[in-house]
Amino acid sequence: MNAHDTKIPLLAKEGPGVVGRRGETETHHPPAPPQVSRGAEDQRIVFEEVSKFYGEVLGVNRVNLSIPPGITSLVGPNGSGKTTLMNLMTGLVAPTRGRITVLGMSPREPERLFHKVGYCTQFDSFPKGLTGYQFVYSYLRLFGHSHPAAARLAEQAIERVNLADAAHRLIAGYSKGMRQRIKLAQAMCHKPSVLVLDEPLNGLDPLIRAETIALFRSLAQEGLYVIISSHVLHEVDALSDQVVLLSNGYVVAEGQIHGVREEIHEHPMQILIRCNRPGDFASRIFQQEYVVEARILADGHGLLVKTRDADRFYLLLNRIAQSGISIESVAPADDDVLSVYEYLIGAEEPPK
Repeated sequence: MNAHDTKIPLLAKEGPGVVGRRGETETHHPPAPPQVSRGAEDQRIVFEEVSKFYGEVLGVNRVNLSIPPGITSLVGPNGSGKTTLMNLMTGLVAPTRGRITVLGMSPREPERLFHKVGYCTQFDSFPKGLTGYQFVYSYLRLFGHSHPAAARLAEQAIERVNLADAAHRLIAGYSKGMRQRIKLAQAMCHKPSVLVLDEPLNGLDPLIRAETIALFRSLAQEGLYVIISSHVLHEVDALSDQVVLLSNGYVVAEGQIHGVREEIHEHPMQILIRCNRPGDFASRIFQQEYVVEARILADGHGLLVKTRDADRFYLLLNRIAQSGISIESVAPADDDVLSVYEYLIGAEEPPK
């Protein structure tokens, strides 16, 4: 993307351009900078009008975020800006313009910052000939810990990622999932307040993935800031306290997924209804302008409804139930990250 190009496919379903629902061209207007007091800033990760360009190539543009404690997931396809955001908050790259603070600290102060921040890259880069334990222990020694303290902290971190049985094996013999876990152990071994984890679930088998997700939740409950990027969208949805959706270097939405959905009034919401007379039900709801579609299920015991006004639709359900149609269950069918993401940027390149 050219550095001067400020348009993105915001709420556009027709293709990669910026043509809106009525054929109008829409220009992206980034959200206003977060209003964060100086005291509150010490308890947040704050981006204010942050842009990063690599020459003429856009990394991220005019990002405004205020990230609280808990699990925040960065979601988007390759090239959307996830890794750039992580590199900015860890000080690995400097912003072209704008201001970043991490718990009140500037990322340009690495000696202060990395006492509070742990970073796990998506790439494998291990010194040759080390065991998993030596990899974590040597990091702690370089960090300034004494031998007894480094040994204790290394063992605790390795135990917490469930890798104690393999701690004294060479990393060269580790599987992909084991390498992911030993990197995570190193990132958290010095007990940071912030964990920045680039694709931390990549390569994990289902059991270890579930254990790692449980670990993230436990860390969040302890008050840590856990920032992750992932393409495993159903897990991101269930895992995250909030999500940040990125496209072509822009933040297109952020917040709790339910809150993001509420802000997108034009996004048809799918609702799954189980009832005894789906044909009669469909004939009743088709009279309403806010009902986009109703499709009777193949088993004949319900229907899938698309509506642009869920609140009014739920009120209608009460009247339908009183008319004699037996409604067994009502549930959102697509209140997840994938449905919101695809609506925001179009389905041409959804995250895998």
